[in-house]
Amino acid sequence: MDPTSGVVIVTGGAGGLGEATVRRLHRAGAAVVVFDRDEARAAGLATDLGSRARSCAGDAADDADMEKAVATAEELGALRGLVACAGGAARSLRTVGKDGIPHPMELFREVLEGNAVSAFNSLRLAAAAMSKQEPDSTGERGAVVLTASIAAYEGQIGQIAYAAAKAAVVGMTLVGARDLAAAGVRVNTIAPGTFGTPGWDAAPPGVRERLEAKVPFPRRFGAPEEFAAAAEHLLTNGYVNGHVLRLDGAVRFDPA
Repeated sequence: MDPTSGVVIVTGGAGGLGEATVRRLHRAGAAVVVFDRDEARAAGLATDLGSRARSCAGDAADDADMEKAVATAEELGALRGLVACAGGAARSLRTVGKDGIPHPMELFREVLEGNAVSAFNSLRLAAAAMSKQEPDSTGERGAVVLTASIAAYEGQIGQIAYAAAKAAVVGMTLVGARDLAAAGVRVNTIAPGTFGTPGWDAAPPGVRERLEAKVPFPRRFGAPEEFAAAAEHLLTNGYVNGHVLRLDGAVRFDPA
């Protein structure tokens, strides 16, 4: 089944990796729901795309907000795909700081909520809607792409919360694929390395260049369009299931 013949929800879809994914899938023929906390940016992107695009504002970890996104998708047609890009971490701290103060539990829970909980919530609610669709000749009803990070494997000093959250996303990939096999819904995950999203524009001079120099090849940050291409492939290749794709130019994070 080609999910781009139906409707795809992209969480965190108004900027960065999510926006690139929305634009690519829309060009491929999919109807798209741009789901994001930033209501104005989501609406602006949907307006820019025109037909076959809707926006929906909310938090992917919130049941009511995610249910609203699914309902918006079903107004456009059959929900066939989900790309969960929502996530990130505003702050990074050590397990015990240099001042001897332990990592705040509130911050740890916040990062897990924004990454692992939001991924699972979007997965479970979108997959439930997909499972009600008519299957294709192979029995497939839909496909899901989650977003982790290579920090799940090589988290750096100060990334304990973020690495744990992204490791949880990696951990739910195969189990999710097995759980949803009977429903005909595939589940895969992309674990990006360092990508050139707009957030890097505010980095101090030289920081980006030093990080790019650590990437074996190509010696640069990934482009959001490359993430989008990988997401499209995982949505449309019917034999890829339960897989975590490292998209990182062969880089391995140093401890710091």
